[in-house]
Amino acid sequence: MKMFRFISTVMTAMLMHAASAAENSSVSNQWITLGTMGGPIPNPTHSQPANALLVGSSAYIVDAGDGAAGQLVTAGHSLRDVRAVFISHLHFDHTAGLAAIIALRWQANVPGKLAIYGPPGIKQTVAGIFSYMDYAAQGHYGVPGQKSMPVDNNVEVIEIADGTVLKLEDFTVTAVRNSHYSWPQGSKEWEKFQALSFKFELPNRTIVYTGDTGPSTAVVELAKDADLFVSEMMDIDYIIAEIKRTSPNMPAVALKNIEKHLRHHHITPEQVGDMADQAGVKQVVVTHMAPGEDDPAKVAAYTERVKSKFSGEVVMAKDLDRF
Repeated sequence: MKMFRFISTVMTAMLMHAASAAENSSVSNQWITLGTMGGPIPNPTHSQPANALLVGSSAYIVDAGDGAAGQLVTAGHSLRDVRAVFISHLHFDHTAGLAAIIALRWQANVPGKLAIYGPPGIKQTVAGIFSYMDYAAQGHYGVPGQKSMPVDNNVEVIEIADGTVLKLEDFTVTAVRNSHYSWPQGSKEWEKFQALSFKFELPNRTIVYTGDTGPSTAVVELAKDADLFVSEMMDIDYIIAEIKRTSPNMPAVALKNIEKHLRHHHITPEQVGDMADQAGVKQVVVTHMAPGEDDPAKVAAYTERVKSKFSGEVVMAKDLDRF
């Protein structure tokens, strides 16, 4: 009898999970913040930067930080739903989960080709993932006589850059170069290393995702009249103070370079609000928040700092929030 009750309970839970997943899958044109932590330091309550855009029955991953595949499933969706991945730039906190997405799809024989869009260097990055997969793929499940599919069998990699416009089946994506890097224009580094922001034009709404950026007129122009402005945010003074506290022996030159990067290549709460106000967006969603904060009073304080420059709705996103 106890065993029957146990099996019944398990089956009920499975059915409820399946129903929940089906219900979530039926909701189209949603943005899910899969991971909302800014920077490379793992956090117990905020996964690394990743998002899912739901369009019809399909899912599109926008940045793929560590844990993106698991967060997608926690949100009630499957790797089988994923049609494409968009990578804003090639910092590891935005790409560490890409290997899992590619390799697990291959291992599970997910049908259909996965398109991966990203800035210059994304082909080299994915080629490295294929190299990482190859040895294990050759051995696969260790069954004599088995023949494995090539690891790149169901993946297409497309490099995009400033001004690229992609017309997908159900929506249009526009990419612009932002100010997350400040190489001298025209230099080899300027051509080689690019960080992108994306505009997703859906039938019923427009969503702009900044990725990592400093103050940027190009991003403001991209976001003109957008319904949803999904923006990074960093409390730069706090982060610098924390670095000094936790690394008191850091060389002065290293600290200076970190501070220069933070102040030029990221945006404060007030700058988020200012860019949103200039663009005339309807709602701001803050993600890639550094520090990852859960204290309601501190979250409210950051919200007010954004609203000091922007009069519309502002939400400090948590992992798995839907918009």
